[in-house]
Formats: sequence, C-alpha cells, structure tokens
Amino acid sequence: MRRIFAICVLLCCAIAAAAEVRVVDGDTLEMDGKVFRLNGIDAPEHGQKCGDWNCGAQATEALVEIVKGRNVTCDALGQDGYGRMIATCFAEGRDVGAAMVDDGMAWAFRQYSTAYVDAEEVAKARDVGVWRGRFTPPWEFRRDRWEAAEQAAPDGCPIKGNISDSGRIYHAPWSPWYGRTQINTGKGERWFCSEDQAIAAGWRAPR
Repeated sequence: MRRIFAICVLLCCAIAAAAEVRVVDGDTLEMDGKVFRLNGIDAPEHGQKCGDWNCGAQATEALVEIVKGRNVTCDALGQDGYGRMIATCFAEGRDVGAAMVDDGMAWAFRQYSTAYVDAEEVAKARDVGVWRGRFTPPWEFRRDRWEAAEQAAPDGCPIKGNISDSGRIYHAPWSPWYGRTQINTGKGERWFCSEDQAIAAGWRAPR
C-alpha cells in the first residue's frame, strides 16, 4: 500500500510540474514564474502571418502541443537582456527546440547558435511548416514593425505600456494587440523605448 501511495505521489508531482508550464509564444516558456527563451531557435511572432497562413499563432499552438501534459525541464545557459533565461528545454527527454525546427515551426537562430542548423536543412528539404510557402523571418518581421512604429511613436519610443485587469502589460510593435492598444497617460500608462526598459519599470509581455 505504501508503495502504491508513493507511486501516486510521484505521478501527481509530475502532472503538477507539467501543469505549471505556460507557453508564451513559439519560442518562449514560463515555469514557476521564470521565463525561458528557447536556445537556438526563432519562431514566428504570435501575430505574424506567412502569406495567408497565421504561422505565428500556429507556432504557438505547436509548442503547446509539444509540452502539454508533459514534465518539462530546462538547462539554463545564461540570461538575455530582457531578464529571460536562455535555455535548452526538454519535454520528457525530447528536445523542445529541435522539435519546433523539425516541424518547420521555427528557424535555427544562426545569429546566436548553430545547434539546429542541420535540423533546419532537413525540415526545409521536407517542405514542412514555414518552408511550404512565403514567409518573412521573424527577426526581419520584428525589425520592420519596429521601424514603422518608431516613426509614429512619441519620442521614437514605440512600446506601449498598457494597464488592464490583467496587470501592467507592454506591447512591442509585433504584438497582435499592438494596433488596438491605446495609451492613456492620465491613468499611468506610458511609452517605452525598449523591452528591457518596460520590464525594469514593472511591465510584462502579453500572454
């Protein structure tokens, strides 16, 4: 009986650990209040389209499916400028970043790592995911959105710091909610010049 109880406790712990994993977007996870940016990959932004295909939303959903109901562990490699941990994460032993690249749901982020370059070449040859049609790499998508928003934003600071029932949330120009987010400085909302500035002021990215 004690052995059965111990096994049940272990299973319950594993389920609880899996339930604590939250997908932020196609290359970012949150666990126990810590944000993990998957090392070596760059997925389409959540609001990004590849031609007529909502590849950003699909990439987010693909990551949800990879981690859903599974015990996820992350090997932290360092921290980026936004306070996120750069990490290689595993869903019950499966390399999460590799899975995203294998399915064509993310690119190998060659600017920072060559870990998944070979996997990207295989996915490209198989014509899966983003390789099936027209696309803009996410780093170019972010750059173009930033430059356009920068021209219209006060003092060239295009990040919107919004306050809602969900808390203090900042929206970068590539956020799917950016266009419909209005800033009311009278109630404490504000503009930021960078993501790290917003984070330092107590705002968080949208979920």
